[in-house]
Amino acid sequence: MKKMTKVLSMALAASLVVASFTACGGGEKEETKAAETTAEGETAAEGETTAAAADGEVFMIGGIGPLTGDAASYGNSVKQGAEIAIEEINAAGGVKVGDKTYTLAMTFADDEATEDKAIQAYNSVMDDGAQAILGCVTSGACIAITDLTAEDGILQITPSGSAIDCAKNDNAFRVCFTDPAQGVTMADLAAETLGYKKVAVIYDSASDYSMGIKEAFEEEFAAKGGEIVASEAFTGGDVDFNTQLTTIKGTDAEAIFVPAYYQEATYITKQAKDMGMELPFLGSDGWDGVLGTVTDAATVEGAIFLSPFFAADPSENVAAFVKAYEEAYSATPDQFAADAYDTVYTIKAAMEQAGSIESADLIAAMTEITVDGLTGDGITWTAEGEPNKGSKFIQIIDGAYTLYE
Repeated sequence: MKKMTKVLSMALAASLVVASFTACGGGEKEETKAAETTAEGETAAEGETTAAAADGEVFMIGGIGPLTGDAASYGNSVKQGAEIAIEEINAAGGVKVGDKTYTLAMTFADDEATEDKAIQAYNSVMDDGAQAILGCVTSGACIAITDLTAEDGILQITPSGSAIDCAKNDNAFRVCFTDPAQGVTMADLAAETLGYKKVAVIYDSASDYSMGIKEAFEEEFAAKGGEIVASEAFTGGDVDFNTQLTTIKGTDAEAIFVPAYYQEATYITKQAKDMGMELPFLGSDGWDGVLGTVTDAATVEGAIFLSPFFAADPSENVAAFVKAYEEAYSATPDQFAADAYDTVYTIKAAMEQAGSIESADLIAAMTEITVDGLTGDGITWTAEGEPNKGSKFIQIIDGAYTLYE
């Protein structure tokens, strides 16, 4: 087992999102072809395996994430972002490994963001011949399979599992920010940049993701001279936050920090507005997508949250990805899609560096590669599985996501 790393500054930082959800729905497995689009922009050839390269060599990626249930938005974004990357790589000639060229393929299984389904999904993709694991998407599900992937000695890269234990074993890496790193970064923003002295917190006590960020935030904010005037818990699935907000309304808080997902943020911000509260909100990267669920964008106006990806970034690689994604899926990609895209390119880089597709060689290559991705330029990985890359702050202004600088 790896040693836990200390929280790094986000400029170098380590890793992202998502705790365990309680979800419902089927655990269907599907093999996916990298997205092909019709003239109308609809995804074609879904459910097929990527065609073999000319020499017949195929490298199979096993994707795992929620395609149904409450967290399905995250899993589908990951699946689709990975498909875009696979299509690009194959169209460019595949992956050169020694004297062979490999076409990438992906088999993707639905874990419903639950631990038991994650284990079933892992066994399913392994039965399909997975040679590297992309997943899981949510932290609880990811932790559930980490010891299994370690026992099998297979390279595992989670695009968005941000809990520390998602990368606890030597074969496991992540592309996202860790929960503690998020908490520290948001506390520094609140105290140093925004100048807040008193902040209230609303968090999910049943979520590894929310708890990890909350604890790091409160510790760092206090270290910066700030005061947490209220720390109010809820349990995942709650939709009534009036009790927590009433408590906060009775304090002299200058802002409310909500380390949770956009579903909860939607309820909390609306109910705060209904109660006449005008405090600004700060959020974690789970807020990405909140504009798609609020009925009135004014409820989140001015909110600032952390993200590794900004779809309106004018850089060439981001613009090209957004265009391809929108054409394929008629939607704007979020950070989960971008993290998955970078994960596929990371697997490609490891294959090329290793000059081999043997798991041990791929794992060893992870600390030797540098990836220029959508979520960071010059991303490298530590032996503890953590990425070194920068972060972005997103602020909602006039009902749109903007870069906060």
